[in-house]
Amino acid sequence: MIRVAAAGDLHVGPESAGKYRAHLHEIAEHADVFLVAGDLTRHGTLEEGRVAAGELRDLGVPVIAVLGNHDYHSDLEDGISALLRDAGITVLEGDGTVVDCGGVRFGVAGGKGFGGGFEGKCAGEFGEPEMKEFVRHTRDFSARLGTALLELDADVRVALTHYSPVDDTLEGEPPEIFPFLGSYLMGEAIDAAGADLAVHGHAHKGTEKGITKGGVRVRNVALPVLQHAYALYRLETAGSAGAERAEERVSAW
Repeated sequence: MIRVAAAGDLHVGPESAGKYRAHLHEIAEHADVFLVAGDLTRHGTLEEGRVAAGELRDLGVPVIAVLGNHDYHSDLEDGISALLRDAGITVLEGDGTVVDCGGVRFGVAGGKGFGGGFEGKCAGEFGEPEMKEFVRHTRDFSARLGTALLELDADVRVALTHYSPVDDTLEGEPPEIFPFLGSYLMGEAIDAAGADLAVHGHAHKGTEKGITKGGVRVRNVALPVLQHAYALYRLETAGSAGAERAEERVSAW
């Protein structure tokens, strides 16, 4: 078993320093790795980035994160990523990493992702250059995500994004904004790579559980959805490798 803690949409600010970390003091007793699905900050400032790094540093388990749209808002995403990396946090953007979890190679590929919508109700790469660029951005990211997943030399492979790869986990959000919450192109890439689990955030009013067309389990771990500091997913590595067998909530939010 690999115990995967996951959360997203922390939205920390200077006045909240230490508050989220207070829920994480025993995370090493519950989890082997901690995945953070974007929107660590509110407005993407370096001050907020320093707070986020302080909340997540030295937890006793590997911390792997992606940025979210809020972290890009002030055009300081590179600086925020640097602050997180200086704190020992792995930050992904279209690439992957593998960590040793008790002799099991646990691989994660991911990045922010982007929108575009879902089959039957999605934007197309047609018309104005702005529309084509919108869809092309998601298509390019999805291709990089799929390649990164396939290149992981790991026993278990997980996709970590901020935007959603399926519409299942958006249930509860207004359908009109689904195109701005995720894209089926990421779901296709996850299926093609045969990932064992996909984790995302972003949809605060969404639903925790979903599944891709290819049968990959998807989990929306935005804090407003979980109502806990993080969710804990236990993944098997033998037999039906990577199959989710049990779930827990740790520390009410």
